Amino acid sequence: MENNTVFVLLAGGKSERMGVAKGLLEYKNTYWILEQINRISTSSITEVYIGLGFHYEEYLNKIPWLKDAQLHFVIYKNLKVRVVANQNPEQGSFSTLQTVLQKISKNKSVLINPIDIPILNPTELQNIIEAQNQIILPNFEGKNGHPIKLHSKFWNTLLLLNPTDANSRLDLEIKKIIPSKITTIVVTDSSILKNLNTPNDWEAYTNSNQK
Repeated sequence: MENNTVFVLLAGGKSERMGVAKGLLEYKNTYWILEQINRISTSSITEVYIGLGFHYEEYLNKIPWLKDAQLHFVIYKNLKVRVVANQNPEQGSFSTLQTVLQKISKNKSVLINPIDIPILNPTELQNIIEAQNQIILPNFEGKNGHPIKLHSKFWNTLLLLNPTDANSRLDLEIKKIIPSKITTIVVTDSSILKNLNTPNDWEAYTNSNQK
């Protein structure tokens, strides 16, 4: 059966605390954004959409094939990858998400992950992909994290929100949904909660993943 879920990797932020574009940090002889795509490729996902913003040009210069991916799908690691640039990244991460969602088939489910949260292990990632409900949230030791899976019925409503409104946030929209429409998947991988925001965060993460 064809997988009806596509992956959305959000990399449009300013990365002020990190000091450099997070997706372009070096990780095991590659860029972090490519490592994240490598991890996605271990699942049944076949399509990935990358949302860029503030460091858009730098990404295209460092990883040239991303330029082509703006125009059409590019095959990378057996995945079809598209790049979508948010022309107004100052409006925040939600506006980048909206910009990407506008390019996705309206009947697809989406799996959303910010660039600064490491994608979890293949087995538990696949469990999230296969789960069915309006919203799927991974949970580690009582705390929800990423990636978040959204059914088309839910995420299509996000396109109606004003991105300049401070209340236009994915977490607030999820809180409006009745509990029966939300499934929580317990995972053993703490990666779902990590926010690699600063050089110290990055150093601690990379030091713990040298194997």
